[in-house]
Amino acid sequence: MSENIEIMWEGRFITAKRAGKWEYVSRSRGIRAAVILAIDAGHVLLVEQFRVPLGKYCIELPAGLVGDHDDNSDEDSAIAAIRELEEETGYRAETMKDCGEFYSSPGMVSESFSLFKAGGLVKVSEGGGTDGEDITVHRVALAELDNFVEKKRREGAGIDVKMLLLLQLG
Repeated sequence: MSENIEIMWEGRFITAKRAGKWEYVSRSRGIRAAVILAIDAGHVLLVEQFRVPLGKYCIELPAGLVGDHDDNSDEDSAIAAIRELEEETGYRAETMKDCGEFYSSPGMVSESFSLFKAGGLVKVSEGGGTDGEDITVHRVALAELDNFVEKKRREGAGIDVKMLLLLQLG
């Protein structure tokens, strides 16, 4: 893109930008995201939390921001993924395999996330997030995932697009 980029608005975590007639949002301060695929003994770890932009609870893969505090802006994404998985789900991962960088909605958001596959999972706490987070942890059998997602959808929950990694299509 060769056009000048205009910053329309900037907050602590996001920035609204304009390039010509194209408007989009990016993360502020170089913040990145890590998403964790945690499968163990035929079960996947999912989280459910209220998402203000949707106005409802959402079923998601565990995830978190990387380098979102001034004192850790150069944080390693794999270390952040290990930390976030434990905070959100209560499971500690022995390993985190980096599966690459992905873009969630490239027509509207420049944000990318690194997808990690967790290995060697051990439950060490109940999870639920840090202060101010209200996260429900779901350990779902892969064989029951379609039914679980459909049940949550009927209950009014949003389903994060990254769940497509797991769902059988067709």
